[in-house]
Amino acid sequence: MSRRCDLTGREPGFGKNVSHSHRRTPRRFDPNVQRKRYWLAEEGRWVRLTLSAKGIRTVDRIGVAAAVGRIRAAGRRA
Repeated sequence: MSRRCDLTGREPGFGKNVSHSHRRTPRRFDPNVQRKRYWLAEEGRWVRLTLSAKGIRTVDRIGVAAAVGRIRAAGRRA
């Protein structure tokens, strides 16, 4: 599963782990993304979206149809 939110576009950030001796090694900061299934009443079907925690709250606020509209307007499949 890709670590990218369909709605907000959140993706991993990169940085360094810094040890006690101050040696630096590469690491990833993965966003909290989850696969969620929503009923899209306009089309009479379920849609499965990969959303970050903020994306889930956004869908709760604006509604599933508006969220799917934004995703499709950005050129991504939903």
